[in-house]
Amino acid sequence: MRYLQVILSGVLFGAGIALSGMANPAKVQNFLDIFGQWDPSLALVMGAALAVAGIGYRWVWAREKPAFAESFSLPTRSDIDARLVGGAVIFGVGWGLSGLCPAPALVALLAGNGLFVVFALSMLVGMIVYRQFFER
Repeated sequence: MRYLQVILSGVLFGAGIALSGMANPAKVQNFLDIFGQWDPSLALVMGAALAVAGIGYRWVWAREKPAFAESFSLPTRSDIDARLVGGAVIFGVGWGLSGLCPAPALVALLAGNGLFVVFALSMLVGMIVYRQFFER
């Protein structure tokens, strides 16, 4: 049952990305281009996602424990360090230049758009390099 929930959540998330147009890099880049062809629809998508997540969080936190775990697993660190800021900067620059972040890139790739193979492979290499050199 746990894996079915994970699969259904992923399918719902991917469908939302596809339907909202967020797998289209031009749409994201137009949102970031506030002095050019600005497209505010990404802000609406983000707002809708926050509303859905807010409802979900209230529902989940009302429970004593998660459905498929013994307890909630929450991060314990709250400090802002150079690794956090550096990672955010790298993510933001990559998102701005390519118009994609990992989830929309995978949705576009799974939808059959072969142009995103290089992006997905680069992302995979980055994850492998991080695990090999920084996660020890």
